[in-house]
Amino acid sequence: LFKSRLVESDRVVVDVMIGSSGAGAKPSLASIHAERYGVIRPYKPVGHRHTGEIEQELSILSGEEVRVAFSAHAVNIVRGILAVCHCFTRNPVSVRDLWKLYRGFYKGEPFIRLVRDVKGIFRYPDPKPIVGSNFCDVGFEPDPYTGRVVALAAIDNLVKGAVGNAVQSLNLMYGLDEATGLMYPGIHPV
Repeated sequence: LFKSRLVESDRVVVDVMIGSSGAGAKPSLASIHAERYGVIRPYKPVGHRHTGEIEQELSILSGEEVRVAFSAHAVNIVRGILAVCHCFTRNPVSVRDLWKLYRGFYKGEPFIRLVRDVKGIFRYPDPKPIVGSNFCDVGFEPDPYTGRVVALAAIDNLVKGAVGNAVQSLNLMYGLDEATGLMYPGIHPV
């Protein structure tokens, strides 16, 4: 969306839902399952430490300064991250336009799966079916009423966000196919 300059660079809202494993190795009262059970708890609604990194990378892609409103929420799952990104378009955009854009951008990426179905429980990216895998599921939904695209992404932060990323980098470093040892499905049957 940013590389094609389809969306405005100064109106980006990102809400991220993070499982308890995203809290790191240091335990705290807020990270134990008894306190996380049944919650959707905003824990960093503004000033998140990753905001600058997100703005930097999107600015490089778009060639203009990008400003992101980023909020993080603790949710009642152990593994996984779901990002829901609200990007406002410069001009009207169709589902067909978005498919073309997404397919072109992610072509040849072995761990990116485009998820957008018209029916079923997993119509959009969801952390549950990818737990245990190195995949990043991405999807979208245009909203012509508000002039935005809702872009979605889900990963298992313990694989794609940590060890899987390390193995993928190690494969590249040693001249192996980057997917070596990583092409396995999630542990939840779909």
